[in-house]
Amino acid sequence: MTDTVQLADPTTHTQERLKQAAQSLPMSDTSDFEDADRGFVAELKPGVVRDADGKVVWDNDSFSYIQGTCPNSVSPSLWRQAQLMIKQGLYEVTAGIYQIRGLDLSNMTLVEGDTGVIVIDPLISTETAAAGLALYREQRGDKPVTGVIYTHSHVDHFGGVMGVTTTEDVRAGRVPVLAPAGFVEHAVAENVYAGTAMGRRAAYMYGAALPRDPKGQISAGLGMTTSTGTVTMIPPTKDITTTGQQEVIDGVRIVFQMTPGTEAPAEMNFYFPSRRALCMAENATHTLHNILTLRGAVVRDAHVWSQYLTEAITMFAADTDVAFASHHWPAWGTDRVTEWLSLQRDTYGYLHDQTLRLLNQGHTGIEIAEMLRMPPALEKTWHAKGYYGSVSHDVKAIYQRYMGWFDGNPANLWQHPPVEAAKRYIDAMGGADHAMAKARTAFDDGDYRWVVELLKHVIFADSNNDAAKQLQADAFEQLGYGAENGPWRNFYLMGAYELRNGNVGTPTVPSSPTMLAALSVDQVFDAAAFLINGPKAWDLHLINDWIVTDENTTYRTELNNGVLIHYAVPSKFKGPAPDATFTLSRPTLIAVIAGGQDLTAAVQSGQVKVSGDPTKLGQLIAVLDKPDPDFAIVTP
Repeated sequence: MTDTVQLADPTTHTQERLKQAAQSLPMSDTSDFEDADRGFVAELKPGVVRDADGKVVWDNDSFSYIQGTCPNSVSPSLWRQAQLMIKQGLYEVTAGIYQIRGLDLSNMTLVEGDTGVIVIDPLISTETAAAGLALYREQRGDKPVTGVIYTHSHVDHFGGVMGVTTTEDVRAGRVPVLAPAGFVEHAVAENVYAGTAMGRRAAYMYGAALPRDPKGQISAGLGMTTSTGTVTMIPPTKDITTTGQQEVIDGVRIVFQMTPGTEAPAEMNFYFPSRRALCMAENATHTLHNILTLRGAVVRDAHVWSQYLTEAITMFAADTDVAFASHHWPAWGTDRVTEWLSLQRDTYGYLHDQTLRLLNQGHTGIEIAEMLRMPPALEKTWHAKGYYGSVSHDVKAIYQRYMGWFDGNPANLWQHPPVEAAKRYIDAMGGADHAMAKARTAFDDGDYRWVVELLKHVIFADSNNDAAKQLQADAFEQLGYGAENGPWRNFYLMGAYELRNGNVGTPTVPSSPTMLAALSVDQVFDAAAFLINGPKAWDLHLINDWIVTDENTTYRTELNNGVLIHYAVPSKFKGPAPDATFTLSRPTLIAVIAGGQDLTAAVQSGQVKVSGDPTKLGQLIAVLDKPDPDFAIVTP
């Protein structure tokens, strides 16, 4: 997508703020550029990846404008980060370890073994992962993939797995797949349970519709953006369950450290003793990370995150010559590795501890976010800056983890929803024209935060007020230009884009056939329960049994009072007879309940055998709502 409206120029207020921000940056420290170039072997030429139909799913070359002097529409700090992240190609980390960078949001790491190569985190899309592996093989020979490791349960670390191996090789035992315990549960839950809402907001977070130019998409802070190819999943064949667990893949010994609840619910670091190399997954990168990502997720635990970084230091740092992560570039040298991990540790620890200190003094999350300043040593550290997470929204997330949404003020206990509140605000302000006049004055004064707050109410009170939309879009653009944080910039500019051009929906599909195929029976019924339209199902009482043939287990679902529950039926179960019993395989259950397969066709083809009343399944499916991937964000 490209924009159809000329973006505004940065105002004098925005330009002045960016100049002031530049003065506080440690520009004399250029070591990151040396590290980002170190070990370069070859790049993909052109830096474009297409799918089987010729559609572009990744285009690193489209960011070629990110070079030279920072334009006046970009934070100089974010510009610097983007200049580092557009570097693309195959890089040697240390003898026998290579990384593919700049071919997706994340890195893919390749560790050479006795007979082949172990792939760590095969990107988001099969197409980008395959392109990365091909680039490696051009330089290092046609080595077979002899193992796959997923560091954690986010899609940019496993989605491209079928670009580097096959289900046949995995099932045959030729390619073991290792992951932290709980990987499948959390990977599937995140992408299926709330996948529609997360996908819609991810379009804002990664700037899906923004033009690639100095007034548009600069980066996401963690990487440039996300690829849009084919997402796949192959479930792990080996779970890593304990810290200190050791495994050998293709002759390579690996020591693992479990880090659940940090950057992902299921995550792990690991160490290669023979290479003196440490993989930090996504627990230490060259940015302050998210405690709660803006696309939505379960709130992370900054306290244990800090603790696990301390544990990584004590377990591995003294014996490490290089540490690398699944984003950005490595750190070399024992002292530098230790310093990097220590400063990352202190960043999350300080945010957590100071938020707790201030909330216990009665301050709310939004107040603490304005009050809290990081220590000078961290403020001048590039990799502690808020390119992906930010002090502001991380503090609010920590507050949310401990205190929830309510700030304790009873005035905020039962507020009107946005549209009803907006109508009352506009009435209290003396009408939309008066509010618009106030907003224009605030815009001229450079108070863009107040502009968008005022106009939020104008727009939600009257979604047809085009003048308010245009002025809010103008203010969003100025806030975006001034943002050091990549997702903040993208959110602001995407908000402006949709106000001017309309809803872009969700460009990416949150779940894929292989993702759905990984659902357990419990997760299938959970996912169905989350879609029940409660009011439509209030008076419906259904009891169905499900004989899942490939698991040799009978499950019962009961729909009552708008709630769908399920459980495995014990062998000596005493209860009411089911309305209907359905005999089918787990893949068919997934297809019918979660995949949208036509029930009648499944019955007629013999995939589903029915005893009892066959209409009962149709009654259940009839009260399942369909998620809306195009819901509005900046308008009611």
